[in-house]
Amino acid sequence: MTYMLGAFLLTLVLSGPTWGFLSRSNGPDHVSISRMSLIQKVTETCRAVAEATGQDFKITGSSPVELVQACLDPTATGDVSGAKFKSALQEIYTQNGLVDRDFVNSAPHHFNSEAFLEGRGLIIEGLVAIKANIRKENFQAARETLGRVLHTLQDFYSHSNWVELGYTEPYINLIRPDLPLENLADVGTATCNDCASGKCPNSILPNILKEKKLTSGYMGILSADKPKGKCSHGGAGDLTSTAEPRGGISKDERRADNVAFHNAAVNVATAASLQLLEDIRLAAGDNNFLRMMGIARSSVVCFVIDTTGSMSDDIEAAREAVYEIIDSKKGTQDEPSEYILVPFNDPGFGPMIRTRDPEKMKSEINNLRASGGDDIPEMCLSGLMVALTGAPDSSNIYVFTDAVAKDIYLKDTVMALISSTKSTVSFFITNPVGRRRRSVGDNSFEDYKDLALASGGQAIEVSKSQLPQATDIILDTSTSALVTVLQRARNPGKQETFPFVLDESQKNITIYITAQSITFTLTNPAGVTQNHNEVSGKLGSINTVGNLWRIRLHADSMKGTWQINIISNQPYTLKVTGQSTITFIYDFVERFGGPHPGYAVLSGHPQAGQPAILMLSVIGRKGPSSVTIGDVSLVTVSGPETVRNSTITDMGNGDVLVTVDAVPEGEFVVCLKGTDKVSGSDFQRQSTTQMSVSKVNIKAVADKSMEPGKTFTLPFSVMTQGSGGQYSISARNDKNFPMSKPPSLTLITGQYANSSVTITPPAATASGNDVTVTLEAKSSSGADSNYIVLRFSVVTKITDFVPPLCEVVSVMADDCPRDVSQCDPFKWKLTATLSDGNGTGVESVSLRQGSGNLTTTLLSDPIIQANYTASCCSQIVEFVAVDTVGNVGKCYHSIITDFVPPLCEVVSVMADDCPRDVSQCDPFKWKLTATLSDGNGTGVESVSLRQGSGNLTTTLLSDPIIQANYTASCCSQIVEFVAVDTVGNVGKCYHSIVTDFVPPLCEVVSVMADDCPRDVSQCEPFKWKLTATLSDGNGTGVASVSLRQGSGNLTTTLLSDPIIQANYTASCCSQIVEFVAVDKFENVGKCYHSIVRSAGPPTLPASLPLCLCFLVSAFVLRF
Repeated sequence: MTYMLGAFLLTLVLSGPTWGFLSRSNGPDHVSISRMSLIQKVTETCRAVAEATGQDFKITGSSPVELVQACLDPTATGDVSGAKFKSALQEIYTQNGLVDRDFVNSAPHHFNSEAFLEGRGLIIEGLVAIKANIRKENFQAARETLGRVLHTLQDFYSHSNWVELGYTEPYINLIRPDLPLENLADVGTATCNDCASGKCPNSILPNILKEKKLTSGYMGILSADKPKGKCSHGGAGDLTSTAEPRGGISKDERRADNVAFHNAAVNVATAASLQLLEDIRLAAGDNNFLRMMGIARSSVVCFVIDTTGSMSDDIEAAREAVYEIIDSKKGTQDEPSEYILVPFNDPGFGPMIRTRDPEKMKSEINNLRASGGDDIPEMCLSGLMVALTGAPDSSNIYVFTDAVAKDIYLKDTVMALISSTKSTVSFFITNPVGRRRRSVGDNSFEDYKDLALASGGQAIEVSKSQLPQATDIILDTSTSALVTVLQRARNPGKQETFPFVLDESQKNITIYITAQSITFTLTNPAGVTQNHNEVSGKLGSINTVGNLWRIRLHADSMKGTWQINIISNQPYTLKVTGQSTITFIYDFVERFGGPHPGYAVLSGHPQAGQPAILMLSVIGRKGPSSVTIGDVSLVTVSGPETVRNSTITDMGNGDVLVTVDAVPEGEFVVCLKGTDKVSGSDFQRQSTTQMSVSKVNIKAVADKSMEPGKTFTLPFSVMTQGSGGQYSISARNDKNFPMSKPPSLTLITGQYANSSVTITPPAATASGNDVTVTLEAKSSSGADSNYIVLRFSVVTKITDFVPPLCEVVSVMADDCPRDVSQCDPFKWKLTATLSDGNGTGVESVSLRQGSGNLTTTLLSDPIIQANYTASCCSQIVEFVAVDTVGNVGKCYHSIITDFVPPLCEVVSVMADDCPRDVSQCDPFKWKLTATLSDGNGTGVESVSLRQGSGNLTTTLLSDPIIQANYTASCCSQIVEFVAVDTVGNVGKCYHSIVTDFVPPLCEVVSVMADDCPRDVSQCEPFKWKLTATLSDGNGTGVASVSLRQGSGNLTTTLLSDPIIQANYTASCCSQIVEFVAVDKFENVGKCYHSIVRSAGPPTLPASLPLCLCFLVSAFVLRF
């Protein structure tokens, strides 16, 4: 409970907000380390998959779209979106950063206070859960745990003295519980010297360094007490750093006194992250690893189907739709990556059937039979709830039914799951004939319409004979790159004109209208019109079935601003979609404080009475730099239309922070407008999921896994800024595990009430399953409510941590010639034994490297024999054995005799003509001469340029000494080329003529903010001012100064001045400023200042542990 309370308090006591998981310093942080590691591992995996199938792996750029396109079959037709990959990365980053909010006072989560065994325990527990989740294809749960595990693992290298001890490789024992953690300093061993300044390069005692004793800094939030002689973490939030020995050994941020250790910690933390990811990849297999990372062609196709007696025609229509999707999209980028089927009846529903095999999906839907369900209401929402929690986020879900919902009490839970998952739900409702209606209160098909509208879907009402015509919408939306341009609803209906923008990147543009009675006129940017009764007109083709109008625009439709004028006095909905790789993902967030403040993703509704804050990532055709964001706004879907514009702060990498001060009343969506730089055309995109604000707030944390058969307690807290009183509490989970909860809580305005729910997974629950828990709090009047959705893994406690063992028994390679060019047609053979000792047994053996043939005896044998045969041209073999709990053992052998890479020696560099001022670099040139040799090796086979835009030539590669000559413009100041010998050893040549590596420096000279009131709501019309100086020392000079955060006015004196004065003036409502100075070598210096004042901690009940929120032990690797 202590950790959760700390998290709650941090959301109330705010210091200067920043993009919580991005560094403000001139160094990497958790997100950048994780991003680098994840992208590298995904790229490696995609390359391996391509090479295994004989395909080329070619990346055309660095954007998610281009990486996903290269990872998937690049020859397949159709567009592919990078949104799922970007979303998967964002889920990992989010959970990584939340460790600093949810576990601020937990030493094990950050390897503080010498909590090595406990920290390693968290990593192993997470690793076991990740592997179990992947085995059960619960990829979101795996990603969320991965984010938290990466944070803790990375913190080890910044908070311990690992790099001070001289280690440059990761500590493998942290992810191998079968290996002991050795040479730990005990609690009575002094570890640090006193450092009064707090800026000593290395405070570790000489005997600790000599004996290679492992320690980490102690962190004190409420007390300066620590064991005698122990190192502190350091920093303003650590009270122990003021007690001798003073100072701290944290390498969170790059400072003048710790540059070398900070950089070393970054490098080892990155290598450790890659090591962890490789272990997961080996256990999961390449395909499942990529699925976990969101590398997939298309969103899944998910059907929720009523199987009661009157549904035979509907089941047949769904079957035909599935067959058409499978047959028409095979071999394209729109081929579904997964199929999900959830049947429901009365009283039963499920189970969920999911498969990647299209033939199995055909078989499963063929097996559906209509039976039972004589009375009208059915368990529709129960089936839909299973689909929403089982399908990936942002899925399209199609519900077929002819009956209202018996389980209407689940409507609020389903609404919460729609909002949380951002999935789109469409209903195909047919008119029941001959079925007995039973009284179900106020339940009606209107409930389905509410759910469809909230999700951005359609509620399509047709007769059973018309249903096959209506399912075309499923084909339209089964695509990897579906985008929504516009969605509106009017109830009651009225005449209105709706403008929308179409851009050059879009194709398959379709307009959907649902209404019982309607007329409309469509107009293109040139003024050409087509009305509702022109089935085939100048602008497109119109099909009608039941209450659905489907307008497919011609392929050559003009780009620009279109409009549709609708006339109806009946309720109607309008939706415009297309296919495009230009899209965006977003989350509503809230600020949290501490020494590493940031933003946490909201699970429920944003808080009423406060600005709405979003983190939004834009995905362009060629990466984020290929689009310009014009405007982000919150727009009401159901009239009268209200638009609330925002202020936008660019956070880099395509991410922006969006703040909307005045939020629309009622339900709203996110609208994005911008420009596609590839074509120069304006674009418009809209989110599908509706959102609203609430005065109720619920807090809970998914901090660990559940264990089958064991009762799990989930603490939570509820608060309202509205009227106090009784608030009903509901708690549900998608697996129907037994739960207990309080029926209600009595709330006092502005104060949190604490309680808990218990969940007991049955003892027979398979390890790796996940369970989604939805908590809701609703006022007695029903006027206000909020929810939180949490996902937990259910993992069996394991005791087998030892990987399978491999022993090479024999190698027969005498026939292989030393000259690799003569390798064909000779072969070599290897025999090895594999065993899992007293473990759980070997489950799989797979070839990871080598093009030969691998066979094994039965995996159930206690000793497994592996036989490998390959051409002498394929000289390395690696295969892995994975046991039933995911421990990975490796077999590796090489028959290569040449392991030394080619050597490079730079002989001469002529760069004297290059001017110091890079802006004057043209037309000057520089030259480099180097020699390459392979000594007694097999000889250099290729030389290629890796970095630099100059011209590289060589003498004959068959020469014993090869001369390489490189000539380049002085504007291209770095060259790297590689020499590869005939067995694949790689040698590198690198040279740089860059002389300025130091970023511009910023010093805040004065801040005048005394006029700013402490109560931020009174901030208008007061202003504050800041003056700073910028200089580039002996560097090349400042080239630009730009505002990164803040809505004030920034001016500077001449950039050519040796000392530049920067003046910033802003409203007291805008309390943070960050600007950057970039020199002519693109070194970036930053200025940051905040005038945010702490409001002081809230009053706590006497029974709760006290947590001082602005002094925190949790730590963002300010790498």
